[in-house]
Amino acid sequence: MTHYLIIDDEPIAHRIIEKYCEILPHLEKSGNCYNAFEAMQFLNEHKVDLLFLDINMPKLSGFDFLKTLSNPPKIIVTTAYKEFALEGYELNISDYLLKPFSFERFIKSINKTITNTLNTQETISMKPLPETNSFFLKGDKKHHQVHFDDVVYIEAYGHYTKVYLKEEMILSHEKISTFENFLPETAFIRTHKSFIVAKNKIQQIEGNRIIISEHKIPIGQTYKNTVNKLFTL
Repeated sequence: MTHYLIIDDEPIAHRIIEKYCEILPHLEKSGNCYNAFEAMQFLNEHKVDLLFLDINMPKLSGFDFLKTLSNPPKIIVTTAYKEFALEGYELNISDYLLKPFSFERFIKSINKTITNTLNTQETISMKPLPETNSFFLKGDKKHHQVHFDDVVYIEAYGHYTKVYLKEEMILSHEKISTFENFLPETAFIRTHKSFIVAKNKIQQIEGNRIIISEHKIPIGQTYKNTVNKLFTL
């Protein structure tokens, strides 16, 4: 688990970052600080793996605060000022997010910053439950029991994977290759480097895409022959 601290004088910035982090299964909030002096005291008392740091704060700027840290954690700068990016990288920050930033951009930043340093023990080993057609999958800081028949399709999403079920979507830290090796070949098919599809959910195959309700899933050139084997001659 990666523990993070938000340092920003704007409450709305805290809410946005918290909302994004709640979706990611391996991030856990340690605290909220609204100026650099609060953050100094917090870091003296708590171990933190990642800081979301604003630059423009009263009394002491984010970068001046950063210079006071002898052994700083990973730093993602969140700011509305693009002109300080070079100075940030000179201070060895991991990424520089310009407000307002999207969830997609936030995901890329998290991937860049902490994915390579995650403890491998955080990854959940997916195992089928005895004599059932289901397995447990970690997502949204919970363990979900997922039935094979509920899986519609799976999409690679950077270092994450989106598992689309009949009624919901779970964002998992498992790689798509893990799902490919784990799911039964009789029921699922890899159609693209970024997609695995439940065979019984396919409604149409149209050119280079698979239609499942409103979803249009691409068929990669490498996987075309495999998909063609689905056709009954």
